[in-house]
Amino acid sequence: MSEKDVEKNKQESQQSGFTENQIYVNSSAALESKSPPIWIWVSVAGLLLAALLVIFVLPALVTEYELPLELRVDVTEFQPLPAETVPTISPFEEAQLSRQRKEAQDVLAELLTQQEVLELIDVEQWAQDEYTAALEVASIGDEYYRTQDFQLATESYTQGRDDLVEIQAMVPVVLNQNLVDAQSALDAQDSFVAQNKFLLALLLDPDSEVAQIGLERARVLDEVSGLLAEADSLLEDNELEAAQVIYRQIVSLDSYSQDAQQRISEVAGLILQREFSFIMSSGYAFLESDNPDQAIAEFERAASLGINQEQARAAITQTENEIANVEISVIQLRITEAESQEQWHTAVAEYDNALVIDANLVFAINGRDYASKRAQLDDLLVSAIETPDRFYEQDVFQQTLDVYYTGRAIENPGARISEQLQKLQLLLETSQVPLDIQMVSDNLTDVTILRIGNLGLFEQTVVSLKPGRYVAVGKRIGYREVREEFVVGFNQTPDSVLVQCVERVVATNR
Repeated sequence: MSEKDVEKNKQESQQSGFTENQIYVNSSAALESKSPPIWIWVSVAGLLLAALLVIFVLPALVTEYELPLELRVDVTEFQPLPAETVPTISPFEEAQLSRQRKEAQDVLAELLTQQEVLELIDVEQWAQDEYTAALEVASIGDEYYRTQDFQLATESYTQGRDDLVEIQAMVPVVLNQNLVDAQSALDAQDSFVAQNKFLLALLLDPDSEVAQIGLERARVLDEVSGLLAEADSLLEDNELEAAQVIYRQIVSLDSYSQDAQQRISEVAGLILQREFSFIMSSGYAFLESDNPDQAIAEFERAASLGINQEQARAAITQTENEIANVEISVIQLRITEAESQEQWHTAVAEYDNALVIDANLVFAINGRDYASKRAQLDDLLVSAIETPDRFYEQDVFQQTLDVYYTGRAIENPGARISEQLQKLQLLLETSQVPLDIQMVSDNLTDVTILRIGNLGLFEQTVVSLKPGRYVAVGKRIGYREVREEFVVGFNQTPDSVLVQCVERVVATNR
């Protein structure tokens, strides 16, 4: 009996003017009086009517709550018992049944909701056995419900609902396993299985980025596999550019294809290596054709590619060394020529040029030291020969003599230094032989030869002087001082030297 039936009975009782409490009170009074009043008969009739409703009406109402899991049972299979066999059900019992039925219906509603959720994610595809077992448990509850054993029906429905909840809890595990299986199928080039697995994963988790990406990859897997095989064949034939185009086409279809991305990097490296080899070959060709500057330019271009830089730098160094060796050889020839001609300053400059190329060249270091000393000696010899008039000074004479002996100590002297030493020797010898010089004055001028001494007043006198440059100074009171320079020797000796003050100094008034 449903709650509506119970409520209807209560209303009928109230319409008759009695409540349930009144029924029990009046019944007690009737027993005491031993003569039942008419209202008792009315109550009995009402109870009989309620019993008839339970027998004939209630089964039809119960069928409204049956599960949509199995075929509805034909109500004709359940023939109502004769009215006389149905026991009388009290209102309290009817209320209990109504409450139990309501509990069963509530649990059933939860079960149906859970069932609908699982069906939306295609539960039979990934948990068919567990799902079937849960529905079988729920169907047992239907049997109990039909026999109005609502408490057992509730227990069965609860068990079925809980089983479905447990199946729902399996979703994360099933999702992860499907993703693993889908990826395995993808790796095995099985596009059909991969698509099905990724589709199921998206049913379980529509927001799964992994499943979305995987499904997109699975849909183009067959095309990608064909293109990959084609590109690999081109790569084996060394058709690098053509293979690279197809590999990039694959990435445009499947940007997550590690095989294609790896091949792109490999092919790019091969193309770069081929270009490097070509440029290096060009550089060596220039080197063989005696064009080292162009060779270095090619080697530097190869190094700029970013690969095998050590090899390119080694080629550059080799070329630079060859250039340097050629330049050094040329410099050595110029040095030999300069030294043979005793052009020591030129030799020093060439040694410097060699050291600019390689500062560690031993021949250049040692050669420059010797050449610089010879250049310095040459300068001293030239200076001494050009200024013999200073030899009368003892310190100058001694220094010049040292230079002379230094030159004489040289082994295998050249023609230039030999000639210089000969000239200097003659100059040194003649510089120490005094010559008589006729000095003339007016006997009024006081004459002094600087660095020699005072000659005093005289008209004529003879002074013996070594070859050299001299200065005679004449002084006279009231007259302007005079200075006379003259050279003794070196074919410049004068017949006489006149020293006299003749220009009067005019006094000025202040």
